[in-house]
Amino acid sequence: MTFLADRLARVKPSATLAMTKRSIEMKAAGRNVVDLSAGEPDFDTPPNIIEAAIGAMRRGQTRYTPVDGTLELKKAVAAKFKRENGLDYAANQIMVSTGGKQVLYNAFMATLNAGDEVIIPAPYWVSYPEMVMLAEGTPVTPSCAQNNGFKLRAEELEQAITPKTKWVILNSPSNPTGAAYTERELRALADVLLRHPDVWVLTDDMYEHLVYDDFKFTTIAQIEPKLYPRTLTLNGVSKAYCMTGWRIGFAGGPTELIKAMTTIQSQSTSNACSISQAASVEALNGPKDFIPKHNASFKQRRDLVVEMLNRAPGIHCPRPEGAFYVYPSCAGTLGKRAPKGKVIENDTDFVEYLLDAEGVAVVQGVAFGLSPHFRISYATSTEALTEACTRIARACAALR
Repeated sequence: MTFLADRLARVKPSATLAMTKRSIEMKAAGRNVVDLSAGEPDFDTPPNIIEAAIGAMRRGQTRYTPVDGTLELKKAVAAKFKRENGLDYAANQIMVSTGGKQVLYNAFMATLNAGDEVIIPAPYWVSYPEMVMLAEGTPVTPSCAQNNGFKLRAEELEQAITPKTKWVILNSPSNPTGAAYTERELRALADVLLRHPDVWVLTDDMYEHLVYDDFKFTTIAQIEPKLYPRTLTLNGVSKAYCMTGWRIGFAGGPTELIKAMTTIQSQSTSNACSISQAASVEALNGPKDFIPKHNASFKQRRDLVVEMLNRAPGIHCPRPEGAFYVYPSCAGTLGKRAPKGKVIENDTDFVEYLLDAEGVAVVQGVAFGLSPHFRISYATSTEALTEACTRIARACAALR
């Protein structure tokens, strides 16, 4: 008899965190590694947000808060949803968690029964299917090809829906591809969902503010108000506000769902960090002039990476609409032999080859549900990106 629970056999560790850990270990051993595996901005948290946290500590805001967040932060979240998305949420329709990941976990644990299906368009963020399986649900992962912009089409959504479908997840802009749904594309998906009143929508808008080339972000409950009563709109401060380590995510949704999610959280972590919540109030209510400045840097980096990768033999890299990822195809490298004799049979082989031969850490596409690709995070310096892309091109050129 094993000591570990059976549910552990249903899930895998995060491939992105595993690659980041390996990169750190190699650096500690003296290896020169350019790590493009981690999905977090390299910019510091803005000073006004840091000062808000310091002020909160000095005022003694270091105690427990309500499980679902302070009223002050929930009011700031409600104002954000109204101001930026045209969505009205009352305080009892909002919850605050330890990052967006906990919001997702709460939602799945609160709603999924054994065998319930969750439609997760592939490529997907690595944690979606694993959390669904931990909650005894069944991930359904329709493939969204590169030639369709890595986005779910209306007919693919229609085909994926069954009597067991409980949720569909929409992540725009996307991790891992950076692909973002236009208003017209969301309208087509909404029309399908209107024909299936028992299917709920979980929209992960964490990269909402990281869009380029005049792309206009919209979220599905904004496009189709009839979906509002069965939509959970997830967001947070991690990416746009450079607050990954502060661990604050939030969501707006139906009162009954938020209450159930709060029950789950009350028996796991209770409230998110009180100091991080105070800082997040300032993030949401305070000045946002740094966001377009950061986006200008991200766009420049995106363009650099796309241009350099498309010059590498065997690589094709689309230009994404948002986030800070690219998801190139490495199909042109498959079947070729590395200098040490290893044949590149899949994207895992390719990623391992890049790390071993050139010290570049990226994440294999199989972890995101669509091969043969790999994910690069360009949330790092231009110098590091230039060096990494130079090394990737050199590695590709050495294949025979």
